[in-house]
Amino acid sequence: MLFLPELTLLGAGLILFTFSLGKPSSGKIKNVATILAALTLIASLLCLNSEGNLFYAAYQVDFFSQIFKVLIALATLIILIFTDSKGDLKKETRAEYYLFLFMSVLGLMMLVSSVELLSIFVALELSSFAVYIMVPMRNNDSVSGSQSEAGIKYLLFGVMATGLMLFGMSYMYGLTGSTQLPVIAEKLSLMYRQPAAVVAIVLVLAGFFYKLALFPLHFWVPDIYEGASNETTAFIAAVPKLAAVALLIRFTTLVSSEGEVIVNVLMVCALLSMFYGNLSALIQKDVKRLLGFSGISHAGFVLVGLLTFQVTGYATAMYYIMGYVFMNLACFLVICSVSEKGKNVVVEDFTGLHKRAPLLAITLTVGLFALAGIPPFVGFTGKFLLLLGALKQGHLILVILAAFNTAIAIYYYLSIVRVTFCTDSENRSPVVSSGLNNTLAVLLIMTMIVMGVLPSQFIAMTTSAIQTIM
Repeated sequence: MLFLPELTLLGAGLILFTFSLGKPSSGKIKNVATILAALTLIASLLCLNSEGNLFYAAYQVDFFSQIFKVLIALATLIILIFTDSKGDLKKETRAEYYLFLFMSVLGLMMLVSSVELLSIFVALELSSFAVYIMVPMRNNDSVSGSQSEAGIKYLLFGVMATGLMLFGMSYMYGLTGSTQLPVIAEKLSLMYRQPAAVVAIVLVLAGFFYKLALFPLHFWVPDIYEGASNETTAFIAAVPKLAAVALLIRFTTLVSSEGEVIVNVLMVCALLSMFYGNLSALIQKDVKRLLGFSGISHAGFVLVGLLTFQVTGYATAMYYIMGYVFMNLACFLVICSVSEKGKNVVVEDFTGLHKRAPLLAITLTVGLFALAGIPPFVGFTGKFLLLLGALKQGHLILVILAAFNTAIAIYYYLSIVRVTFCTDSENRSPVVSSGLNNTLAVLLIMTMIVMGVLPSQFIAMTTSAIQTIM
């Protein structure tokens, strides 16, 4: 039972590999992938309360890891449901695409349970290289060759981040004589003021920052979001960030607020992520690029929770990334529905959407309001709790600048809402959305409202999960 979700994904990979040997129709392979994702979610739910160690204590199964596995499986299933089987993926490689998608999900699930440096590296690379291959698998008709450029950039930047992380891991092993995170935590606690320890921690964090799109390893985001298919971008924008936050939480528990240099580095990265992401998003017309820069700023907010080095801060960061995933998925559901033949969507494409597809317009608005931090949605509650926790730890300047960034973000989010609701349809054709997508839209809206209005149960759950790893 401990390894059931991962075994389910391995079985799914074998099934999809078998399909890749033939020439299945797009609809058939999409339905098979959706069923396999549903089975993975069921397997993850069955193992939610499992606890134990595997592979000589390199793999930790606990409530913390299992919650993230459920979220990863759920987000993947949602993406597969709302994306079109006739989207902008190459027909001849669609079976291979879903094979790599499931292998990436397998890597992410392994990542949230890894508590040893080598297992972290293997899981991170498995999840990353599968996505590197997925990015160029976009129809040339949708975008003129930029998918290949995006794939190359993603690979090159990813290799660079991996090199930095491995260099830091080598320092950690040299300083502590171990690759096990609990042993490293115990020995590093005596070395916070040593330059070698600071360099080791910062370099390892660089690899995690790349996954979460945090400054200064954020530069891949806009081009990859724009060049990848809508389906791939939705996956990149949501699912890997869950694993990245899980890994960052596990790793920052190794450090404490006594490491002043590391705290200052994290604080600077958080602020620069917020300012760079929000200011860059102000001038974007391509909606996926805008959400990419928005994601950079939100990663900075997640880091604010980790900077507290307290259980409450970690729990709030976990709660916030959960809400962020649902906000993002709501926006991408609308993007995939509005997009014609899988092409990129610009802000003007939402013109008169309230008349062409009222439910989609409401879904987009709720998602954007939540991202902007407007009550009563989960984005507001999450940001409020993050800033409150940072204020209690004395980070007044950080809280003020973060609040200022929230005000900046409201402008570009509401500019999309204005186009959606305050413009005429201009004879644009109605947007057709399936009954399943409409049901999914309603569920996402309700989730963002319930998480925002009744956060106590979710915070209690994330607190319980954090306490299992402290």
